[in-house]
Amino acid sequence: MNNDHLISTLNDLIQISIDGEKGFRACADDAQERYIPYKETFMLRATECAQAALDLQDLVQRLGGEPASHSTLGGTLHRQWVNLKSAITGRDDESILEECERGEDAAVNAYRKALSEDLPTDIRLVIERQYQGVLANHDKVRSLRNEVRARKTA
Repeated sequence: MNNDHLISTLNDLIQISIDGEKGFRACADDAQERYIPYKETFMLRATECAQAALDLQDLVQRLGGEPASHSTLGGTLHRQWVNLKSAITGRDDESILEECERGEDAAVNAYRKALSEDLPTDIRLVIERQYQGVLANHDKVRSLRNEVRARKTA
């Protein structure tokens, strides 16, 4: 993989990490007070996304590139859509968790795409470690969403 393509791949992951941070902070803000553990989970995930972005930005700088510092257009539009939708229909915990899971789906796909590339070993290790965290958090969010659904039907 040439250096420019590698930097582009890393910048894609930086942007998806920034999207994740902003999305989880928004979910934490929207979580109802009676679900404080969700707020804590969302804030922890936002912090993890921010750290992932910083780690990837360091790699891009080390490669001599200009690291991305903003979210994707798709992520920005998605957050605006969620805000509009919630203004019209309201925000319950199930819908918050569904939006978080949708964001984690995007992150899983971005990391899988990056890992399908021919990456240098040191960079692959960083991306693989972050990918494992993304998978674990995706499963956690899905589990929380399933708990909320089960409470609704009980």
